[in-house]
Amino acid sequence: MAFINRGSVKLYYELHGDAGPFIILTHGFSATSQMWRGQIAEFSKKHRLVIWDMRGHGQSDYPDDAGAYSEEATIEDIAALLDAVGAETAIVGGLSLGGYMSLAFYAAHPQRVSALLIVDTGPGFRNDGARENWNKYALATGAKLASEGLALLRSASPERSASEHRSSFGLVHAARGMLTQKDAHVINCLPDIAVPTLVVVGANDQPFLGAADYMAKRIPGAQKVVIADAGHASNIDQPAIFNKAVSDFLATVKADGEAP
Repeated sequence: MAFINRGSVKLYYELHGDAGPFIILTHGFSATSQMWRGQIAEFSKKHRLVIWDMRGHGQSDYPDDAGAYSEEATIEDIAALLDAVGAETAIVGGLSLGGYMSLAFYAAHPQRVSALLIVDTGPGFRNDGARENWNKYALATGAKLASEGLALLRSASPERSASEHRSSFGLVHAARGMLTQKDAHVINCLPDIAVPTLVVVGANDQPFLGAADYMAKRIPGAQKVVIADAGHASNIDQPAIFNKAVSDFLATVKADGEAP
C-alpha cells in the first residue's frame, strides 16, 4: 500500500514485481484498482505492475472541488505515478474509462509509452452528436449516483459491483468531469500511435465490439483479441484466457516498444 500526493489530492497505488518493464493499469469508471487482482501474479512475474485508484475512487482522495476531476488531471496523475516508481516509460493500459485515459495519456506523452493495452474501451467520438449523447449518459449516471448512492453499483458489471468506495460523491464528480468528453482528439490520434498495441474485448460486450474493431483497424499494427464468454470485465470473467492473451503480447514487447 502506498500513496502519492498530487497537490492536495492523495492517490493510492500498489507496485507489484521486482524487475522488468513497467506496466500501469487503470481501472474503469466506478471500479477500483482491485479489479486487477486476478492479473497481479501473472503480470508481475516479468514486469513491475502498477495499479491505482483514480481520484474519487477507492482508497484515493475524493476532492470536494468538482474542478479537480478532469481528463487532464487524470493524465498527469498517471505521469506522476510513473515518476513515483521511477518509470521513464511504461506499458500503459486500462479498461473502459481507464483504457480511454490510457489513449489520452499516449496523445499527451507518447515518449513515455512503450506499448498500449486497451481493454473493453471506446476511443471517443468524431461526431459531435454522438459525443453529446455520451455526455448525456455520463451526466445521467452522475445524477443517479447522487440520488441512489453506492447501491446503484450492486447491479453493475463485475468490476463495478465488487468495488469499494467510501462514498458516492467522488464518483458523481468523476462522472461529470472525467467520464464526459470535450472533443475528438483521442479518436483522431489513433492513426498516429507508433507503439505495439493490444485491443482486448469480451465477446459479449456488445456496446464495445464495434469500438474494438475500429481501434484495431485505425491503430497501425494493432492486435485484437476477443475473449469468449466474457462481458465488459473480460479480465474478471475469463482471467486465465485474458492473462494468456496479454502475456503472449507482452512477450513480444521490449521496454522501448520495439519488437525483440
